[in-house]
Amino acid sequence: MVQPDQVKDAIRLVMPDAHVEVEDLTGGGDHLQVKVVSTAFAGLSKVKQHQLVYGALRSELASEAIHALALTTTSPAG
Repeated sequence: MVQPDQVKDAIRLVMPDAHVEVEDLTGGGDHLQVKVVSTAFAGLSKVKQHQLVYGALRSELASEAIHALALTTTSPAG
């Protein structure tokens, strides 16, 4: 189980300007919906954007503290 603030902090370590929203989908803390808006995504494909977030959450995903992750990413310009 991981707390929403831990997820936000981990993402912001890699993308300090990121606006991050975390929703616990099941109440157990391991199935999350995460929305990230960051200038770091500008010009990147969705795959590359998601890889940045997965990299930021590498330890949480590897330990299965996060079991399922629904991810939405975008740059501020859209």
